[in-house]
Amino acid sequence: MFTFNKIAAIALSKQRRAVTSQKKVLRKLLTTAFATEFGVKYGFFDALGSDDMVAAFQNNVPAHTYNDMAVWWDEARRDINNVTWKGPVKYYALSSGTSEGSSKYIPVTKQMLKAITKSSAKQYFSILKEKAVPVSVFNGSSLMMGSSTNLQYYGTHYQGDLSGIITAQVPMWFEAFAKPGVEVRRLAWKEKIQTIAEQARDWDVTMIGGIPAWICMVFEAVTKQYGVKSIHEVWPNLKVYFHGGVAIGPYRTTLESYFNQEVFFFETYLASEGFFAYQSRLRADGMKLIVNNGIFYEFIPFTEDNFDEEGNLRSRHPKTLTIGEVKEKEEYAMLISTCSGAWRYLIGDTIRFESLKYLEIVITGRTKHFLSLCGEHLSVDNMTHAIDAVSVEFGVRSLEFCVAGVKLDEGFAHQWYVGTDVEVDAGKFAAALDQKLKELNDDYKTERDFALKEIRVKLLPNELFVKYLETHGKQGGQVKFPRVLKDNKLRDWDLFLGQNGL
Repeated sequence: MFTFNKIAAIALSKQRRAVTSQKKVLRKLLTTAFATEFGVKYGFFDALGSDDMVAAFQNNVPAHTYNDMAVWWDEARRDINNVTWKGPVKYYALSSGTSEGSSKYIPVTKQMLKAITKSSAKQYFSILKEKAVPVSVFNGSSLMMGSSTNLQYYGTHYQGDLSGIITAQVPMWFEAFAKPGVEVRRLAWKEKIQTIAEQARDWDVTMIGGIPAWICMVFEAVTKQYGVKSIHEVWPNLKVYFHGGVAIGPYRTTLESYFNQEVFFFETYLASEGFFAYQSRLRADGMKLIVNNGIFYEFIPFTEDNFDEEGNLRSRHPKTLTIGEVKEKEEYAMLISTCSGAWRYLIGDTIRFESLKYLEIVITGRTKHFLSLCGEHLSVDNMTHAIDAVSVEFGVRSLEFCVAGVKLDEGFAHQWYVGTDVEVDAGKFAAALDQKLKELNDDYKTERDFALKEIRVKLLPNELFVKYLETHGKQGGQVKFPRVLKDNKLRDWDLFLGQNGL
């Protein structure tokens, strides 16, 4: 029988092993990059010879935002080798640009592509341990809904969405199981979905992966193509869904409406900067952090001491924690150093450790995607859980939502925009949403009695969110709608709604 002390000892043991793995990762990264321009400037060689390599590295290298690293990466894109990583960089991933106005160009090295492939294989093999998942899923095909593999060539390197870069690198041995085929992967998004629908009957798809909103579109196209209600009437052996990018909650009801048998959901944490974590246990509350595959992590407590009201770091040298120092249930922003030449890079995500025993994390939001107009500290995690619960209560399928802060003559308000395809009383929905947020967030509850005067909800057709992304040229496997709208994005959204008579 396990006692609390035994469980704590197991968790501590896993943390210690993770600490050892992380030191090995950092040493390998510094050894590879010490002679690069970046490595020379920031004393990688000195850090390698230090008695405390981690502390020396942290002291020598300030925290970097994208704009800080872009100065170096733009140099590498001009066909200059050995800038932040040894050798040339052949690929650059275009981020979806949900937190900043424009797209970002993230280097993707051959070492990173190998690391991503290795991590993907680890998640596949972890499924074999789940007795509930039939082994037969490995006999069928995997449909991975990435962006187009028709990458743009710029003389010395290729650019495109990470999902397109990855799917262009599918190993030959896996090609027989991968769907869609090479030619279809090169198509633009809408054409790709239609072609998949036309070919779907010829495939035995047992596993599918992609961002929830776009998988819903695939299911809709396939079922419409064959005049059926369930995706299992076309793919009877579909059993596993790999999802990531956004919280699954608001999409789950819609996804499950296409099933007539059980499908097992597994979450992944794959960003343009690397593959950070994956769900290794079927009933897990979080994803297992990958600590031994080309990425060194640091964690900054997500507090007002470290971040201002706009989500910006207050210091270039914040106090950070390593994997051996973090605690459960506390919120952190992640700094990463990677085998693609990102160094102490603030990726913008906030996470929480749900289990140190399993090194499992959940994504709670973005450093700049939260609302704190008057101290309410409302995270994307709070928003998602509240929308999910209230949507179930009202029997609606709220696939998309976003929220903005509004300044009133006296105090503040939150303006919500919620997608729904059924008639709902917006006032009652707002009241229920308000109540749920009070239950989830004590700071929010307090401010609702003081400065946060009003909660407004505008109900919109779900397809309007997709249309907005389309008008901005954002379609594909990694594109997602921003949950918090501020400044230019809010003005652009309001203009779009006005143009659509709303």
